[in-house]
Amino acid sequence: MVRVEAVLDSWKTVRADTALAVEEFAELDYKPVADVMTFGEIATHILQAGYILTGAMLYGVADLSTPEFRGLFPRYIAQLPPHGTQAELASALRSTMESRCAELAAKPPEFYSEMITRFDGQPVTRLEMLQTVKEHELTHRSQMFMYLRLKGLVPATTRRRQAKAKA
Repeated sequence: MVRVEAVLDSWKTVRADTALAVEEFAELDYKPVADVMTFGEIATHILQAGYILTGAMLYGVADLSTPEFRGLFPRYIAQLPPHGTQAELASALRSTMESRCAELAAKPPEFYSEMITRFDGQPVTRLEMLQTVKEHELTHRSQMFMYLRLKGLVPATTRRRQAKAKA
């Protein structure tokens, strides 16, 4: 059985490395080819998607596949802290994670067993949806890490693994 606390703790770790990557990569407008998001756009997408999807879950939206749900995006985005600069973006990634995780951790177990409809029309529990949000961030964080590597930078996750192997 997957525990809510385990998902939240794991997501916090993922987010911390996302924010650190933003701090370490000075070229927010970098993209390796024309038809992909820039590094900054990916980071902003992670921030907004995580905030929107968890906000919808917290505020009782049961069907994320409807056009009405997409209409709520501006409301959620307007609640985000300023994030135009590299430092502001990293700070927003961290602060929203802390506030959202506190809100999510306060929900009772029944909340996470309730069924909702995911944006692709699939029925899932709220816990499964939370896991999907984390996996979404991992996917995009991997893109960010690839951009780091293309510029000769080593992601924090690799540096930690290398340090541990040396110890």
